[in-house]
Amino acid sequence: MSETKIPYKIYLEENEMPTRWYNVRADMKNKPAPLLNPGTLQPMTAEELEGVFCEELIKQELDNDTRYIDIPQEILDFYKMYRPAPLVRAYCLEKKLQTPAKIYYKFEGNNTSGSHKLNSAIAQAYYAKKQGLKGVTTETGAGQWGTALSMACSYLDLDCKVYMVKCSYEQKPFRREVMRTYGASVTPSPSMDTEVGRKILAEHPGTTGSLGCAISEAVEAATTREGYRYVLGSVLNQVLLHQSIIGMETKAALDKYNITPDIIIGCAGGGSNLGGLISPFMGEKLRGEKDYQFIAVEPASCPSLTRGVYAYDFCDTGKVCPLAKMYTLGSGFIPSANHAGGLRYHGMSSTLSQLYDDGLMEARSVEQTAVFAAAEEFARVEGILPAPESSHAIRVAIDEALKCKETGEEKTIVFGLTGTGYFDMYAYESFHDGTMKDYIPTDEDLKPGFEAIPKFPGNMM
Repeated sequence: MSETKIPYKIYLEENEMPTRWYNVRADMKNKPAPLLNPGTLQPMTAEELEGVFCEELIKQELDNDTRYIDIPQEILDFYKMYRPAPLVRAYCLEKKLQTPAKIYYKFEGNNTSGSHKLNSAIAQAYYAKKQGLKGVTTETGAGQWGTALSMACSYLDLDCKVYMVKCSYEQKPFRREVMRTYGASVTPSPSMDTEVGRKILAEHPGTTGSLGCAISEAVEAATTREGYRYVLGSVLNQVLLHQSIIGMETKAALDKYNITPDIIIGCAGGGSNLGGLISPFMGEKLRGEKDYQFIAVEPASCPSLTRGVYAYDFCDTGKVCPLAKMYTLGSGFIPSANHAGGLRYHGMSSTLSQLYDDGLMEARSVEQTAVFAAAEEFARVEGILPAPESSHAIRVAIDEALKCKETGEEKTIVFGLTGTGYFDMYAYESFHDGTMKDYIPTDEDLKPGFEAIPKFPGNMM
């Protein structure tokens, strides 16, 4: 198919939207390590997880074998409000860079939450409603997940309690107000509302918080309230499953025009968008059908893949959650208050950690001033103001396109544009005013987090 026939935006028809989620674990030779009970160090059972998670979500969390899972019609109907999402050819960016590379991005910002998070929020809220629960609790970093969940809960008439990382709560008041508009209650974390919050504040006075702190509070709130369960916007297997709709649509759009990507790039915090984007392509690689270069991009201030250790660790700062085997900086690691709030998590999805450890994808860390420079360059030519999180992927996509300019290679690059940055103007202001600082933790900064990782036989570090 000739180059001129490929449009700026590739849309799927409504009847072409995927009707099943893809479970990449079914094709993994080395399965993700199971969650462990921190008391017994034995794999968590469904019964043990029922006090925290919804029953159907537990089944999805533990399912390593079912390749495709049907999306309930009610969820498909909700998806149709903003899906299928476009795959966009970045012609203007290519021209600006004068690169022979072809650059595409999957845009997930076509909904009020401004991000991909709604794909899993509606699924988790649906299963909570189906189970007859009163409401759900959660944490949020930059606010995209909290906003998405508040929207889903409002749609299904569920109560929604959000613990928002304190620095983001202060940096992004408008994101907070969107959540409240949709009926959610929003508390800066760590707070004095929970026992674990009070403990964290006593140990770390004046802390700006972290996703690990907020998770601890949300789990405590769920387990101490009748009719509530905890839901999570990233990291868990079930979340990557729901987000596979991103990759399924991306692959379908590329296949529609006989386009095969060489490089697929996603920002990486806990793993939701990266895992969702790459999953069907990774499946092809795992089955030996095709080969791709996958790049996970994380902030230099919170480098779990590039500088973390692969070990069982707590998913939360308060150590109330199960142990997950992942690349981690230690559950006690408190990242700097950088502006990519959605990437400020100490660990990485067990599924992605296993794929990374098996050498099936690579990881890079980037500094935030370089990230915002890329965001600004992208906005000026492509007309979308990107979220700080997404801009990590933009940074590396530009870097790879410039390599192609040097070598003359005509590679096809695909990256995930997870959402918009219109609630992140304080961050852009800091960048434009020259007050934004890059922070890279030293080995000494990372040492306390590593030392606190649980020590038991077989927990390799």
